[in-house]
Amino acid sequence: MRYVDVAIIGGGAAGMSAASRIKVLRPEWNVRVFEKTNFVSHAPCGIPFYVSGFFEHFEDLCTYDVNYFRTERGIDVHVNTTVLEISEGSLVAIEEGRERVYEWDKLLFATGARAKRLNVEGENLEGVLFIDDILVAEKVKKLALKSEKVVIVGSGYIGVEMADAISRLGKKLTVIEIAERPLPEYDAEIAAILKSEMEKKLDLRLSERVVAFEGRERVEKVITDKSEYDCDLAIVAVGVTPNVDLAKRVVKLGKSGAIKTNSKLETSKEGIYAAGDCAETFNIVTEKPDWIHLATPANKMGYVAGVNMAGYELDYPGAVKCQLTSFHDLEIGKAGLSEFEAIKEGYKVVSAFVTTKSSAKYFHDGLIHLKVVADRNGKLLGIQAVGRGVGMRIYGATALLYKKANVRDLFFTDFPYYPPVSRVWDPLVVAARNLFRKLGLP
Repeated sequence: MRYVDVAIIGGGAAGMSAASRIKVLRPEWNVRVFEKTNFVSHAPCGIPFYVSGFFEHFEDLCTYDVNYFRTERGIDVHVNTTVLEISEGSLVAIEEGRERVYEWDKLLFATGARAKRLNVEGENLEGVLFIDDILVAEKVKKLALKSEKVVIVGSGYIGVEMADAISRLGKKLTVIEIAERPLPEYDAEIAAILKSEMEKKLDLRLSERVVAFEGRERVEKVITDKSEYDCDLAIVAVGVTPNVDLAKRVVKLGKSGAIKTNSKLETSKEGIYAAGDCAETFNIVTEKPDWIHLATPANKMGYVAGVNMAGYELDYPGAVKCQLTSFHDLEIGKAGLSEFEAIKEGYKVVSAFVTTKSSAKYFHDGLIHLKVVADRNGKLLGIQAVGRGVGMRIYGATALLYKKANVRDLFFTDFPYYPPVSRVWDPLVVAARNLFRKLGLP
């Protein structure tokens, strides 16, 4: 192929994966990455662990630094650069205080997602922080260390992980959640275990809506529809929304509000692709378009986009929304749909919830609570777990969901037996056996 100019907007997981793949396949091409921050290949998922002191250096939140991509991979990385406008074959960016024009033959949107706002009075006060990107990490840590009273708004994944981090610092901590349980995407049986553990470490306020932040020069109170809470720091973690302000002027969006793509990560406009948290993809379980804003899909989407932009062919099959997190010693994980989500999707659902040991009975720890969700025909829809040994069960379940397995497949999967971490009758197999009765199987 002829010499090609490639422009990639966003230097996170998807953007740098795509850029790296293109340079491997087409080393002679000019690949430019435009990143608004001073960092690339950044990992916002690590922010809570930096705040709690699991590692010391902020730079460790980046897998590689800018110079590595420039010198080792030959990628022309432009940091502290914001793309203002895109037109046919060119873009305008502001760089070092000046507007500059760059040409492109192929373009990738990898602009990620940003934290949702509450749109309430006082949320712009000093000391009210949103987890938008890794640039906020140092500010959160600095303020958390010197604050006495901290409020976290939201108890999704980021909220729970930030609560874990702040509670380890010995602060007076309040977590406010608008839903009736933490991790609202999970079913009640699983969330109840997390709720009990969180209540040992912090003040958990459920079914409360934040209506305002109050303070003179900085935040002093969080006001809800039921009460008010004094604080020196408020961390808002109520979800994210795709960064599509630039893209929506150029390409079509999907029903989710993220950029609509096909299996090759092509958008509605020829020569323009999208990958990562700004892009809509495919849910393997529901077999519908979905917005799956998670790190591992973002990296793989970037890889696939890079392959196709380089002139080769590779399809991205989608994802099953597998997730892992923790709160202190409690592991929490989910793959596919909860029962709550499955019913919303229109499935006729059967489920089994089991509490058992994840290790042989002569080991004294290792309790796990696990729920398997299937449809009336026996198709696996999702697995959730909380306790000990959760990770390996979610890994196994994810592989089965990816291959569209059924309950019988789950029962007969040859999970290994090793007494310290697994049983002859694995918790996944026990749950599958319980589903047999509900499905009328022998």
